[in-house]
Amino acid sequence: MTVEISVRIPEEPLISLKEDPESFAHELQMLAAVKLYELGKLSSGRAAQLAGVTRVEFLLALGNYHVSPFALDAETLAEDIANA
Repeated sequence: MTVEISVRIPEEPLISLKEDPESFAHELQMLAAVKLYELGKLSSGRAAQLAGVTRVEFLLALGNYHVSPFALDAETLAEDIANA
């Protein structure tokens, strides 16, 4: 099951970023997933689901956002292993 969430974005930032709405929406999803993962609110598997990519793709993409996939506490690491 998926849920659709609508977000209003002013046109000017899209113009400044030279992004079309569809590309920006995908990037926004990835940014949200990365940040929620970084804050420890989502496991890497759940963050990958939010981003719309595989877990491996998500873990590899973390470097693009200067987030380490290894900065996990023991509880989060155990959760990731259990969900793998």
